Amino acid sequence: MQKRIISYALLAASTASSAIVKDVRDAIAKKEFSQAEAQVEAYRKLNGVTAEMLEAQSWLARGAFASKDYPRAESIARQTYQACLELLKRRPLDQDRYLPIALGASIEVQASVLAARGQRAEAVSLLTRELKAFHGATIRTRLQKNLNLLTLKGKPAPAISTDVHLGAKVPTLAQLKGKPVLLFFWAHWCGDCKTEIPTLARIQKEYAGRITLIAPTQRYGYVAQGEEAPPEAELKYIDEVRLKYYAARIPEFLVPVSEEAFKNYGASTTPTIVIIDAAGLVKLYHPGEMSYEELKAQL
Repeated sequence: MQKRIISYALLAASTASSAIVKDVRDAIAKKEFSQAEAQVEAYRKLNGVTAEMLEAQSWLARGAFASKDYPRAESIARQTYQACLELLKRRPLDQDRYLPIALGASIEVQASVLAARGQRAEAVSLLTRELKAFHGATIRTRLQKNLNLLTLKGKPAPAISTDVHLGAKVPTLAQLKGKPVLLFFWAHWCGDCKTEIPTLARIQKEYAGRITLIAPTQRYGYVAQGEEAPPEAELKYIDEVRLKYYAARIPEFLVPVSEEAFKNYGASTTPTIVIIDAAGLVKLYHPGEMSYEELKAQL
């Protein structure tokens, strides 16, 4: 163990500091929690408290939660949260890529611990408070996702702007009331989204005329290989992805383009799948992939 810590410290001194995040994630994936904690501590002694360190520390909290060690998860998440707030006194939240992840994860784990303990109201209160505090930041979508997981089912589905769309004109959810709707939030860079194509094609064929598939997407500011692109250039690229991968297999692939829809639905995970019943109420809210059997069971 000591040899590993020393080796990591030497590596951190001579390479990109972001290696700490990968090392900690790798250790947690192997359930080597003590090693992961030692890596974070070695990094902190060498570099101090940085945004990278806090993201790595947030993975300690997530790992503890996944192992159902709720006291440990809560303790680490609170420590990470407070340290993030200290850094925010000196820099904007979205100045780098690490701090928003660290802060968002620390809030998510605290809320998840509360919900796991049966303190649902407290979890909702925490997320609502943090959403208000960070409404203009990138973590808004992630916090909304966690709030939606606790509250959205059975509630009226948030409206989705269809002013900007790709392909055929997209009806609004209000216009579709009286008929079930399947929402599929996807991204042009998302490989997991493409793996859902056979499932969506099969569902659309089997439920033709009985359910409407709407596939919202959004701009991310870049195209292939992460190359930065202005909005219109990215929109053209998204349409190329739509035509190449989706339209041929899913003929009625209705695509509104709306960043606000992603925020309101908390679609920080792609794909995110939502089922809306004929009354316009959310029946299913599911961040992540679903098999054909899982999805059909909900329709």
